[in-house]
Amino acid sequence: MRIDGCSALVTGAASGLGLATSTALAHAGAAVVLLDLPGAAGEQAAAAIGGRARFVPGDVTRPEDVQAAVDAAAELGPLRIVVNCAGIAPGQRTVDRDGAPLPLDDFDRVIRINLVGTFNVIRLAAAAMAMTDPLGTDPLGTDPVGTDPVGTDPLGTDPLGTDPLGTDPLGTVPERGVIVNTASVAAFDGQIGQAAYAASKGGVTAMTLPLAREFARSLIRVVTIAPGIFDTPLLQGLPENVRESLAAQVPHPARLGDPAAFAALVRHIVENPMLNGDTIRLDGAIRMPPR
Repeated sequence: MRIDGCSALVTGAASGLGLATSTALAHAGAAVVLLDLPGAAGEQAAAAIGGRARFVPGDVTRPEDVQAAVDAAAELGPLRIVVNCAGIAPGQRTVDRDGAPLPLDDFDRVIRINLVGTFNVIRLAAAAMAMTDPLGTDPLGTDPVGTDPVGTDPLGTDPLGTDPLGTDPLGTVPERGVIVNTASVAAFDGQIGQAAYAASKGGVTAMTLPLAREFARSLIRVVTIAPGIFDTPLLQGLPENVRESLAAQVPHPARLGDPAAFAALVRHIVENPMLNGDTIRLDGAIRMPPR
C-alpha cells in the first residue's frame, strides 16, 4: 500500500520506536498523528518531524482519548496506517525474594496498557479505516482495479500476460489500511520477572491472526513485530556496562537494535501486500536466557 497521501496514527510516538516510526512515515509522505501521554515530549517531537505531524495527548486505555486521536488523523487524510508502540516493561517477580506475592494491581496494569490499550486502538482505528475508499494500486503494481492481475498480452498469446513497460505483472491489491502492533521476543522467551510483560505481549501476538482474518473483508491487514533488545529510553538510563552486556547477547549484529530498523520494517510491512496475520521477530537472532 502506498504511504504517500495517507494519514497515520502512531501510539507511544514521543520517543523510541514510536518516534522513529512517526519520522519514517512522515518522510515517506504520510500525515502523522503522534499519540502519547500528556507529559511526554510529543509537541517537540511533532515540531522536529515537521510537515503534517501533529501531537494528540492521550492514554491508549481511554476510549475517548484514542477516538480523539483517530478523528484527528482522519482530518488530515484517509486513515490507513496505525502503529501501536505504546507500552510499559516493568520487571517484577511473581513472588519476591522475601516471599511476598506480586500485587495483582501491578499485573493488571501491564495487561491493561500493553494488551487492552493496543486492542482499544485497533478497534477504534479499524472502524474508521473500514469507512474509507480502498486504494486501487500498490507499490508492486500499477494496474487499475478490475484488470487482469497477471497482466494482458496485446497479442493474446502469453497465458501469463505482458504488462506495458513500467507496470508490474503482480497487478493490483486493493487495500484500505494496515495495522502494525508491537509485541516483544518476551512473548516467546520471557525471562524471570517478566510474567506480566510476557503475558501482555503474548496476547498481542495471539490476537494478530484472528484480527487479520476478521478484517480481511474490509481490506485491512494486521501484522505484529516482536523486537528484541532495542536502544530505547527504557535502556538508555542503564549503566554502560549493563548496556554492553545486553548488546553482547545478540548474535549478529552484536549491538542494541536501532529504532530506525524497526521503522524500516514498519514501512516494508505497509508497502508489501502479502504480509498479513503474522508476527515477525526483529531481534538479530537473540533467544533470551532465563535471566
